[in-house]
Amino acid sequence: MPRESLVLVNTGHGKGKSSAAFGVMSRGWARGWTVGVVQFVKSGKWKTGERKLADHLGIEWHTLGDGFTWESTDLDETAAKGRHAWEVARGKLASGDYDLLILDEVTYAMKYGWVPVAEVVAGLTARSPRTNVVLTGRDAPPEVIELADTVTEMRKVKHAFDRGITARKGIEY
Repeated sequence: MPRESLVLVNTGHGKGKSSAAFGVMSRGWARGWTVGVVQFVKSGKWKTGERKLADHLGIEWHTLGDGFTWESTDLDETAAKGRHAWEVARGKLASGDYDLLILDEVTYAMKYGWVPVAEVVAGLTARSPRTNVVLTGRDAPPEVIELADTVTEMRKVKHAFDRGITARKGIEY
């Protein structure tokens, strides 16, 4: 018998991985689901539109990173925050309290070696049967892709940033 919950992965180098996950977040909330978000890279200084929406809807949200690695002044602290974010996420996956968890930018925690891929696979495998999960970020490891029920790869065809246009409120954040 298949699990009652699903694992979805939004990966690739194109725009829209987190945006698609937050679409699922909104849909789940509209269905009366208990939803949680754990962000692995973004820091609290980001005032994102999706966070404002989640706060308005009463969706639990944890922004546990300290920003992008290229902005870090202490990579050891950045790695420690990534590991802490995984501990928070792992507890939530196992708790049985959620119908949906979004693990935003979790692939970077694996790619940078902050959290072993096998630990994430084990956490996903041992999750509560009711908990659907959406993982986002570039370069999802093959082990996570294999475990997932649905994998979408966003491919960049063209991006405004390549022409020097910076992130815009309401579009990127």
